[in-house]
Amino acid sequence: MNYEKIKKEIKEFVDERDWDQFHTPKNLSMALSVEASELLEIFQWQKAEEYKNATEEQKEMIKDEIADIFYYLVRISDKLDINIEEALLKKMKKNREKYFFGNSVNEKTKNKLENSPYTISSWITHCCVF
Repeated sequence: MNYEKIKKEIKEFVDERDWDQFHTPKNLSMALSVEASELLEIFQWQKAEEYKNATEEQKEMIKDEIADIFYYLVRISDKLDINIEEALLKKMKKNREKYFFGNSVNEKTKNKLENSPYTISSWITHCCVF
C-alpha cells in the first residue's frame, strides 16, 4: 500500500470540491461512524458463517464501505497530524500487553502457554485487572 499516494489522491479529491472547510475532526468522526454503521448493516442479520458465501455484489458493497471508512481515517489523521502506521503499531503493542494470547483456548494457544514466560499470576495482572 502506498500511503502517500492515497493521501495525495484524497487531498486532491477534497480540494477539487472545496470540502476542507467542512472536514473538522468532529465532522469526520461522525462521518466515520456512519460509514462503519453502513458496513455493519451489510452483516446485520447474517448467521455466523454466512459471510463466506457473499455474492460478488455483496463483496463490492463491503469493499466500498471499507474504502469509505479508510478515507475518513486518513482524513482525520491528516487533520490531526497523526501517523497512522505509528499509531497502529503503538496500539498493537498495547493490545499485546492487554490481551494476552492465552485468552483464546485452542491447541495452538495451549502450546504457546506451555512455552510462555508468563505465569498465571502475571497473566491475570496483564489481562484481567478491571
